[in-house]
Amino acid sequence: MALRHAVLAALLDGETNGYELAKTFDVGVANFWYTQPQQLYAELTRLEKDGLISGREIVQDNRPNKRVFRVTDAGLAELDDFAAASAKPSFVRDDLLVKVQAADHVDPAVLIAQLDERATFAQAKIDLFEQLLRSMRGERTEEEFLHEGDRIGPYLTCLRGLAFERGNRDWCRNTITILRHRQAATAQR
Repeated sequence: MALRHAVLAALLDGETNGYELAKTFDVGVANFWYTQPQQLYAELTRLEKDGLISGREIVQDNRPNKRVFRVTDAGLAELDDFAAASAKPSFVRDDLLVKVQAADHVDPAVLIAQLDERATFAQAKIDLFEQLLRSMRGERTEEEFLHEGDRIGPYLTCLRGLAFERGNRDWCRNTITILRHRQAATAQR
């Protein structure tokens, strides 16, 4: 997947500017695609040059003018082609997993602290995803929203992000428990 497809998908909810798009990426898209704001702005320029999005300038009083973008028919066709292509499996590259792999040869206290930090980060993301999901479905239950909602794609990706972060949190907590038990057993010998 290229950044262009993630940007096109993020623009499906309607016309938006680069700043709002960066916020959307930071909150809702970051669970499956991370990018720096400057990469995002550069991609918007490329997408517009390629005719996949169109931009227009909005004149504002007392504020700088802003440029908003929307997906063109060519952009929708690009997304359709992308959706039709085979999906490649994802791969995990995580420094913390390398450190845990070496758990028998490194200071467990340092490793436990890093796992605790990761669990705390995951919990913050869980809270954010739960808030986003509630906001998207409004007064409806999840089942009602999934059957009747106008656009469920962002909801489904948030559900995946929620499951991913819950898995991270639970794995970190479980690993901490194991390391502490081993640490206590070693201290008793």
